[in-house]
Amino acid sequence: MMRQASGKIYELLAPVVTGLGYELVGIEHISQGRHSLLRIYIDVERGVTVDDCEKVSHQVSGVLDVEDPIKGAYHLEVSSPGLDRPLFTAEHFARFAGHKAKVQLRSPINGRRKFSGAIRSVGDGAVRLEIEEGEVSLPLDAIEKANLIPEF
Repeated sequence: MMRQASGKIYELLAPVVTGLGYELVGIEHISQGRHSLLRIYIDVERGVTVDDCEKVSHQVSGVLDVEDPIKGAYHLEVSSPGLDRPLFTAEHFARFAGHKAKVQLRSPINGRRKFSGAIRSVGDGAVRLEIEEGEVSLPLDAIEKANLIPEF
């Protein structure tokens, strides 16, 4: 769902990341010509440091080298979710209800693919956003990309 890497990669790496004491927020596998990018988002209550990213990267690299789930060359990136945290699952949307998010759909609904607004609720396979025009219900399986909008 939502830019998430294949279930196989997620299932392979989730025990490694959680075993190190981090939350696995999500994984993106983005094709970029002959090479691709594998981006792993981790989080921990105290905040993610560069040392945390290095530690996870080292462990994950070993698993990826042995299991070889990605064909061809790729670049591995381990990152904190940041202020514009990506939202991958229904649980992520529910956790950040009340916060503003931007959502991009795979294909348009009523001629529109991009929406920004406050997350109202999640249920019945959809997320409800309060946008300028009112409330809109977006099917979770139609979401290509979603991120929180930082509020300062």
